This record gives sequence, structure tokens and C-alpha cells, in this order.
Amino acid sequence: MKEQYDTYGAAESYIYATPKFTSKNSLEDTRRFLAHLGSPAQDRKILHVAGTNGKGSVCAYLCSALQTAGISCGMFTSPHLVCMRERFRINGEIVSKERFLWAFLKVKEALKTLPQPLAAAGYHPTFFEFLFFMGMLLFADAGVEYVVLETGLGGRLDATNAVERKEISIITSIGYDHKEYLGETLSQIAAEKAGILQKDVPVVYLKKQEEVTRVIESCARKIGAKSCPLERNAIKEIKIENKTIDFSLHLLYYDYIGFTVSTSALYQVENASLAVQALSLLREERITAAILQQGIFEASWEGRMEEVLPSVYVDGAHNIDGIRAFLETVGVRPCAGNRILLYSSVRDKQYREAAAALAQAGYFKRICPVQMQGERALPLDELTDAFRPYTGFDIKPYDTLDAAYTEQVTHKNDTDEIYLVGSLYLVGEMKALLRF
Repeated sequence: MKEQYDTYGAAESYIYATPKFTSKNSLEDTRRFLAHLGSPAQDRKILHVAGTNGKGSVCAYLCSALQTAGISCGMFTSPHLVCMRERFRINGEIVSKERFLWAFLKVKEALKTLPQPLAAAGYHPTFFEFLFFMGMLLFADAGVEYVVLETGLGGRLDATNAVERKEISIITSIGYDHKEYLGETLSQIAAEKAGILQKDVPVVYLKKQEEVTRVIESCARKIGAKSCPLERNAIKEIKIENKTIDFSLHLLYYDYIGFTVSTSALYQVENASLAVQALSLLREERITAAILQQGIFEASWEGRMEEVLPSVYVDGAHNIDGIRAFLETVGVRPCAGNRILLYSSVRDKQYREAAAALAQAGYFKRICPVQMQGERALPLDELTDAFRPYTGFDIKPYDTLDAAYTEQVTHKNDTDEIYLVGSLYLVGEMKALLRF
């Protein structure tokens, strides 16, 4: 019986059915299939972003500044919050269902004529590879000049590392996440992330963690990449307003310049600074200091200390470093009323450490463990038990996000604030809830 994939829904279902973490293909096979597709990345200028936290935000800042300069760009990120098409943006716009289906069918058709040795190995793209290939086809077809690529799980063996040539490599904050795949120590994790470095290509990173810095600079020396660290003292005069943050940034080719990020998330200052440092290295005449300032100010990225309704915030902090960054922001934000936290997690995250940090921070009047949807979601009883050793707040568990959100919003005072934290899947559920 002939397969029919003539709708967006059918294409999306096929991709979801592809195993995500099984039958991992070699990077060489990924490169072979990319070449089989016609090497769609070869005429694009690639800005490659790896790291543990902040990758998507850095990508968003990069693209916003490029667009402000009138430079066309495509952006490939993961995961998505509500719909799969969010992973592909061209000049800031999510691709249409029609273009998504077109790219899907291109990849699917190419699987019918596999070259050796891919055919002999029974090659099929993984979940992430399939989407990466679609993205590169979409960007090539749109004729964009730049492509901003966010790695998936790691760096060295990531499908996005199959591109032949990059303009800039960027490594964001490194932390303990996906240790079963990337290593047990920060050095091991950093080495995997630094696998995106290329000879003669500048690498931008924050000179913040000595162990991580040492690994990145060692990798750069070995392959002949140019180290371009963002020094900690390059960021000064941070001034937090109600919904914006002002700061001054010193760059390699400029003196201190004032920037404003349109968010209350303190961690976005570092992410925006990494993006600015990378863009300044391109030496593009179209990207002036004024363009950088405007592009950073106009950038936005969903799910990162985002105010989805008045005094209701979502933050996709999904690991312990993300939780600490979230708490740092909460700690400097004044609140005239009570803070209420809705929290959830997937099974393989450091939810006990996260619960301890959230409970001991002393910022929340009530903490509401919430049962998320999906097979990876941590059971509600385990989630709730993680908070029970701590005191100083009310605990109220909920079987669904809908019930938790509805009850807490209904009973909140005008001065109260509600935060949904702990997983991008939780953020996605909230986004979907608000759309209906």
C-alpha cells in the first residue's frame, strides 16, 4: 500500500514516530545525506551556537540584529513549544504548513535513492536529523544569506555540525545536563560542546567558568580556531527597570556601548552580549553600533521570563543552572504581593536539586507541583515529595496545568505574581492553553 503524506499533519506524525535517541547515525553519514540533498548549506553563512543554557536566546538576538541590518537569515532551533514549525524561522517568521510539507517531502523522496554506503547501512535520519535537513532545504530555497543554527544535544556529534564551513562558533553557558550523553564533569561536557569549533573560525564564549574556559581555549589552540572570549568585566552598569534591563558592553572593535534588552530576565544580558560580540566579529559594514542596539532591543524569545498575561510569567528553566538563573532574576524583581510558583519536570532532570533551590530561596508563598502531559513527565507524587522536606510555603499539587492555572489566577490579588517554571514542555502546555 502506497504511503500518503500529503498533509502537514501526516508529515508531523511521521517525524514524531521517528525514534529520537535510538539508532544514532554517525556524523559522516549525516554529512553524506546532506550532500545527497544537494548540499543546501554550502552557500549559506553559518553562525553555530552550542551550550547548555541560553542557546535559543542567543540565536534570537543574532537573528534580530541581522534582520535590523536588512540581512536575510534563517534560524533553526529546538525544541518547539507548541508546534513543530516553530523550529524553522525565516526573517523572523515561522514557516508555513505548506513550506514545512514541501521540505518534508524533499527529505522523504531523497530516502528512496540513497547512495552507497548509506543504502547498505539502511540509513534513516533520526528525529533531529530529519528536522535539520528540512531546515537547511527551507533556508536554501528562501535564499537567505545567513543561517543561525542551534545544536540539539551536544556539539561534536550533533547533526548541525555536519555543515562544512562556519563564520562564527558561539558557546553559551555550560552546565550539568544530559550527563548520560555528554559526560559527568564540566570539562567533559565543555569538550563535547567545543566540538563545533573549526580551524580559522572565531569562537565566542563567556569567560566565566575557569574549567570551561580552559577546555574551550585548549580545543581552539589544537584545531587553530581563534579564541574571542567575552570577558566578565566587559559587561558593566547593569540597571534593572520594570520590564527592561540597561547595560554597557565593551567590544573588540568598539568602546563601551549602551544596550537595552526588552526583558526582566537578568541572564539575558549575558546572552545578548554573546550575540553582539559574535556579530561584531563578522566585520559587516551593514551591522553598525546603532543597528546592534536596535536589534538587541527589538529581540524577543518565547518562554524565557516571558509575561504571558499581566503578572503571569513563564520561564523554561529546565536544569539546575537554569533554575538558579531564574531565581537570580526573581530575587532582584520587586513584588508588592505574594509570589506563586507552578512547577513541573521531566523524569531525567535534577528535579530534587531544583526543588531544594526553589524552596530554600524563600521567594514563594505557595508552590504548586503540576502534572505535565507526556511519557517523560515526572509523576505528581514524586514531584510533590521533592518539596515536602522544606517549610515556609504552602504546597498544593495539581493533576493538570489547566486546573492549577485556573485556580491560582482566579484567586490571585492584583499585586500577586505567578511563575510557571521547570520545563519547556510546561511552557508549551501553557502556551497551548492560552491559545484556546
